[in-house]
Amino acid sequence: MNKSIDKNILMRNLPSIDKLLQSSIAVDSISINGHNQTAILIRNTLSALRDDVLNDRIKMVEELELEKILLRFEQQLKQYENKKLQKTINATGVILHTNLGRAPLSRYVTRSALETIENYSNLEFDIETGKRGSRHDYLRDILCRLTGAEDAVVVNNNAAAVLLILSTFAKNKEVIVSRGELVEIGGSFRVPSVMEQSGSKLVEVGTTNKTHAYDYENAITDDTALLMKIHTSNFKIMGFTQSLEIKQIKAIGEKYNIPVVEDIGSGVLIDLRKLNMPYEPTVQDSINQGADIVSFSGDKLLGGPQAGIIVGKKEYIQKIKKNQLLRALRIDKVMISLLYHTLLEYDKFELPYNSIPILDMMSKPIDELKLKAQELYNVLLEDINFDGIAEVTINETKAQVGGGSLPNEYIDSYAVCLKPLKISVAKLEEDLRKGKYHIISRIQNDMLILDVRTLFEDDFEKISAALKQILL
Repeated sequence: MNKSIDKNILMRNLPSIDKLLQSSIAVDSISINGHNQTAILIRNTLSALRDDVLNDRIKMVEELELEKILLRFEQQLKQYENKKLQKTINATGVILHTNLGRAPLSRYVTRSALETIENYSNLEFDIETGKRGSRHDYLRDILCRLTGAEDAVVVNNNAAAVLLILSTFAKNKEVIVSRGELVEIGGSFRVPSVMEQSGSKLVEVGTTNKTHAYDYENAITDDTALLMKIHTSNFKIMGFTQSLEIKQIKAIGEKYNIPVVEDIGSGVLIDLRKLNMPYEPTVQDSINQGADIVSFSGDKLLGGPQAGIIVGKKEYIQKIKKNQLLRALRIDKVMISLLYHTLLEYDKFELPYNSIPILDMMSKPIDELKLKAQELYNVLLEDINFDGIAEVTINETKAQVGGGSLPNEYIDSYAVCLKPLKISVAKLEEDLRKGKYHIISRIQNDMLILDVRTLFEDDFEKISAALKQILL
């Protein structure tokens, strides 16, 4: 009985929502998040406190002092802030970090696109004739120039591009694919599942490690609609292997009058060997070898926004454009503008390092990265006295391209490494991640690694400020 009375007393000591809304932290939250969301967070805080009282996790009135309740509300507020879509600092060394939005866009591209996005535009208006135009024309023209294709169309991602192609040409028909190319991409989306969704019938040929020309020919029937090659950009099969190049599949396609489709995934528009990287098939290579239709992503090695780009022979692209599914999969003016201005940089420059950040990161010489690491190291030492707090060193490390591209490729890099002495390295990583600037790092050999290959120079001061707050 007394225990029940005690709980009632504790419950009566909880302040009202209106009282908490008058606190300075709530007033600040209202200015950023609005009154309704702030009230919801306060309500959630009070609900959690009531639950703690009922389950004997709070037994004393002192634990319900206003200051302590506001600390609980502040924790709720931080959790809410961390769930917002916002900027992060990528210190992982993974250039195309799928969880961090893949390819960062350059300020030049975003500012150029913003001029179009913020205003009315000629998205579907022909200025020359004063009549209705097509939103596909702008990207079509520049994609054809860059790739050598006859025509092009763009949808919202590469899985959508594959779905649209299959829906157009192979509904209730067969598509022949090498067994070793049946990839799974992020989020457990698999090529066979996309095929099933499109209404096409998958015909697997060859084995996991070897597929021959006769495997394709033996599988062709009157119901065969497409021969499809899928570039395995997110994994490699090594050793005793054999697969057909697109020109070999094209020869089979011509023999039996069957279109050939290649999904090259990452969407490379330049020879990566110029960046001292291993060769990766380019879109131009696929077109030159005779592929009738080629699909690829916009936000991987191309370095633009998320998009599914389809290029190829005009007769096939025109059929795709007539598919009613296109309207459901098309991209809006924001993505069109961002992709258009990204492609313009490829159109203007043979190697657009300065305007495509991932190309700059991939191509940065190791000597420059060492100097960059030294610069970050100097900034940290100017702001923080690490004596007795952490050991700070500059070490060689390995970065990655990431994003399902070049899976076996590690790039030499440099990092500033911290070994905290008063807290665990896991705690340091967590505090940086959850802090004001959301610095995403990695842990290796019981040290926190800040790989400078994926850092921008204006990140340095923020990193220093975050470390200073955490360690001091």
